Amino acid sequence: MKTASGAKLNWARLVALALCLTIALLFWDSRILLPLKLLVVMMHETGHALASLLVGGSVQKVTIAVNQSGQCLSMLPPGWFAKVVVYSAGYLGSALAGALLILATFRFSARRWVLGGLCAWLMIMAVFYASDVFTFVFCVGTALALGLVAKFLPPGAVDLLNLFIAAFAGLYALFDLREDLWNSAARGHSDAALLANLTYIPAIVWAALWTLLGVGLLALFAWRSVQKGKSAGFSIRRSIDGMPATRW
Repeated sequence: MKTASGAKLNWARLVALALCLTIALLFWDSRILLPLKLLVVMMHETGHALASLLVGGSVQKVTIAVNQSGQCLSMLPPGWFAKVVVYSAGYLGSALAGALLILATFRFSARRWVLGGLCAWLMIMAVFYASDVFTFVFCVGTALALGLVAKFLPPGAVDLLNLFIAAFAGLYALFDLREDLWNSAARGHSDAALLANLTYIPAIVWAALWTLLGVGLLALFAWRSVQKGKSAGFSIRRSIDGMPATRW
């Protein structure tokens, strides 16, 4: 099937993505998925941390908690621009991370490189920025688990795991936007409230802007991922880790 732009849809990828999203929704409240939720919370806080470094600041500590809350404590240079960038980077960072995971999984057959990248990121956060035992143990434990999975699982199983993590990250990013920004009680203590105090633009306006950007990023990357292309992942040719790839 061709889209309006002439691109061809890969129905197998589309069905696989829809199936992963459905499974995630069905088991959303299961404790089995708590590690994945905490993983996306860490993506959110990493967005703040990266933005802090990009504007010339420094990151003092990053923490996450089992109740899915998180905190990034940074020292920022003077001026409102740096604060606007850093305050905005959490929700957009988690949405962008989910979008990039979907793209890497489908379009580039990154397979074990995706898991390897997640391992490296978590170890960096643990060693340099984790300031409490729970955050450190979660980052190191999850990195080790993903590393073992990348090494010992067969290629097809790695493909499926990558896809589920990517789909779940994107879905959780959207739920995070909804719960934190469209719940009036939560919004009063969110990054949107901090920006409202800084810029005098109402928190609800920031909520709408972040939601539109987050949904737009995820939709764009997901749409690109389910189209057929020369560099598309899950093809019959050899993938970049040298193992025969699965056709999707």
